Amino acid sequence: MDNNSKDQTRAVAEEFCRNHPGCFRYVYEPQQGKSRALNAGIREARGNIFAFIDDDVIVESTWLRNLPALLNTDQWAGAGGRILPAREFVHPGWLSLEGRHALAPLALFDRGLEEGTLTESPYGTNMAYRRAMFEQHGPFRIDLGPQADIRVPQKSEDSEFGRRLLDAGERLRYEPTAVVYHEIPEARVQKKYFLNWWFDKSRSDIRASGVPSDTKWLVARVPVSMVRSFAAWTLRWVFTVNASRRFSAKTKVWALAGWISESYRQSRGGTTERPRN
Repeated sequence: MDNNSKDQTRAVAEEFCRNHPGCFRYVYEPQQGKSRALNAGIREARGNIFAFIDDDVIVESTWLRNLPALLNTDQWAGAGGRILPAREFVHPGWLSLEGRHALAPLALFDRGLEEGTLTESPYGTNMAYRRAMFEQHGPFRIDLGPQADIRVPQKSEDSEFGRRLLDAGERLRYEPTAVVYHEIPEARVQKKYFLNWWFDKSRSDIRASGVPSDTKWLVARVPVSMVRSFAAWTLRWVFTVNASRRFSAKTKVWALAGWISESYRQSRGGTTERPRN
């Protein structure tokens, strides 16, 4: 998939196609944006099961066999596997590992060794869905995910789609034997990166799901509950002594700031439509 790149992507892809006829196809999507590229790939694909990975992972040799192994029937809508660090990861002292999504900014996803039902969306770095799910529930939303316009929240295109399926009653499977190893650059193991990630992820989630519809009390068009949580977590951040717990509280403050920022923007009509093509 060439998403209007400015480098030698086309030449490299076409060389692969020549060297391996029948194994590769070159597809060009002129409008930049990850969701647009994914949707173009889905339209062009000929199979009934789509498996997704990122360009900075290494897969185990059994990955492509194990991840979609049970998707040939309508029992499961999709599946997600484990995402582990590419090399031994030693977390810094300021990073708390408490909480299910503590390592989400590093795109690590490990729910143990027991297979079963997923009650959350898998990560886009290691997931698979049946073609029928896109036909029934629509493609990835193009107003979410990485794209050229940096003013737009750059995340949640994968989690929004998975959540859309779960809300519709579809079943997702956790397949622990489908393993990929994700590279973790040093630049990501920084406080600034974590804070920016949580701020942007919260903006994306509000854009994906909207401001809670049952909210009655507002302050400057923002739910009072968000403002209260922001104040409470700010106090924890300021007064907590333990380094990792203190930074964990700080990430909550940044996440709530993202929620508040996007909630206010939404309330002022900042997003009037949610395109899905």
